[in-house]
Amino acid sequence: MPTVAPVDLDDHCLAVIFLQDVPVFALASGLVVRLDHGTHRHEVHDGLLAATRSWDGQSLISGGEDGKVMQLRGDGRETELRGPGRKWVSAIASGPQGAVAFSEGRSVTVLQADGSERHFEEARTVEGLAFAPKGLRIAMARYNGVSLAFVNGNAPALDFEWKGAHNQVTFSPDGRFLVTAMQENALHGWKLDGKPGAEQRHMRMTGYPAKVKSLSWSSKGKWLASSGAPSAIVWPFSGKDGPMGKAPLELGQRADTMVTSVACHPTEDLVAIGFGDGMVLAVRIADSKEALLRRPGKGAITSLAWNGQGRLLAFGTQAGDCGVIDIAG
Repeated sequence: MPTVAPVDLDDHCLAVIFLQDVPVFALASGLVVRLDHGTHRHEVHDGLLAATRSWDGQSLISGGEDGKVMQLRGDGRETELRGPGRKWVSAIASGPQGAVAFSEGRSVTVLQADGSERHFEEARTVEGLAFAPKGLRIAMARYNGVSLAFVNGNAPALDFEWKGAHNQVTFSPDGRFLVTAMQENALHGWKLDGKPGAEQRHMRMTGYPAKVKSLSWSSKGKWLASSGAPSAIVWPFSGKDGPMGKAPLELGQRADTMVTSVACHPTEDLVAIGFGDGMVLAVRIADSKEALLRRPGKGAITSLAWNGQGRLLAFGTQAGDCGVIDIAG
């Protein structure tokens, strides 16, 4: 039976990650809490808006209302990557070779490990950022689509247009697909492996009763799990055309509460599903077999993260009612 070690942090948890086997909770107040042989608190921002794990898995990268971009390593060392600014840092992404991208309104900055910077300007506010898995390309989600730019070189950005507000963006692990979450209760996707100059191939993933706030790719990229419904909506991406013409799986169906967070297991085709009432389930994709990991608690699940071995699952909630689940008990 899974065992739950509760952590009461008394504040909205925006993101939770593992650095090695150390769970790290990033709170909206700007406090980041590490559980490493005791509780360690780091005041990294005056209001935190975005946080992600670095590409190499060694640090938390965060941005906030104070305009700062911070790096917190697993041993507690803090580094200011960018000092206070006039604008909020509302989206952040970590890329290969130590690259970090962040957005402030319509501006995007990419910081590279050698200290060089690259700046991009969009016509509309950038709501989401993602680095391509192979090579330094950056996707910038905005109103009416996504811009895809090379960080090095002067090639013009590619525009992937679709009407509406796009507020999250993610690449499939093999780099063949680009997917956004939209303001209007839908996902939208594009195939990236078409011939140069060929017509863009679109993927419309609609029918959600609520906004999709959480996305997670399965370990081999065959599936994309999403929140925004009373079950986890899991789209198939194994074929050459991804989910086009295929129905998604609906895992962990509950009649009375919505899925608010999803996290695919690092090695198995298994999804951790967090709900609006604080419940957490693990569901196997192959046969929909369910295991209850946590009973309902205070506040909706806002973030889920597995450790590298996939034995520990950390969760954060809207009410700060956080914790770590050992699925082996």
